[in-house]
Amino acid sequence: MKDIKAKINYQIMLDKLIAGLENRPKLLLHACCAPCSSYCIEYLCRYFDVTIFYYNPNISSKQEFDKRYDEVKRLVREMSVDIDIVCPPYDSEEFLQAVKGYEDCKEGGDRCSICYAIRLKKACEYAEQNNFDFYCSTLSISPHKDEQRLNQIGAALCKDKRVRHLPNDFKKKGGYLRSIELSKQYNLYRQNFCGCKFSQIKE
Repeated sequence: MKDIKAKINYQIMLDKLIAGLENRPKLLLHACCAPCSSYCIEYLCRYFDVTIFYYNPNISSKQEFDKRYDEVKRLVREMSVDIDIVCPPYDSEEFLQAVKGYEDCKEGGDRCSICYAIRLKKACEYAEQNNFDFYCSTLSISPHKDEQRLNQIGAALCKDKRVRHLPNDFKKKGGYLRSIELSKQYNLYRQNFCGCKFSQIKE
C-alpha cells in the first residue's frame, strides 16, 4: 500500500510559535499583491515588526507589476500601519529563464513550484542579509496555492541560515474570507490571474 504523507497544519505551528514569543521579532513578509497582503498585515502586525518585500518577477508586464505595487503602498497607507516596503527592480527575464520548458505545465504544477522558490529565495536572502528574525510569504492565503509546498520550500531555503521561515497557512482561521472583506473595505484592485502570462485567464 502506498504511504500517504499526512498534511502538516502550519497554522497550528504558527499559533504555537506566537504563543512563545517574548518580544516583537522582525519579519520580512513577501507580498504578491494588496488583497493577499491585507489580512496578513492585519494579523501579523499584532506580533511582529513587519517589512513588506514586493518581489514578483513572474508578473507578466511592468504595467501590471506597478499597478499591484501601487495598491500595496496604498493599502499600507490607508491601514495606517508602520511598515516599510522593499521593492527590487522588475526583471521578468529571471522568471522566464527559470521556467523555460515548463510553460505548458498545468496551473499549480511544477512551474508554480519554481515560481514559489524564486520569490522565497530572494526574500530569504534579503532577510538574512538585513538581520530579520523570520521571513515568509502572503501566498498561502490563496485557496489556489499549495501551503504544504510553500512551507517546505521556505524552510529548506533557510537551512543553515540565521533567519527562520515563519510557518503559515494564512487562509486558516477565516483569513481568506477576511482578505475579501478588507479588499472591499479598501476598494483594492483584485487581479483575475496569478501573475505570469501562463496563468492569465483568457476572455
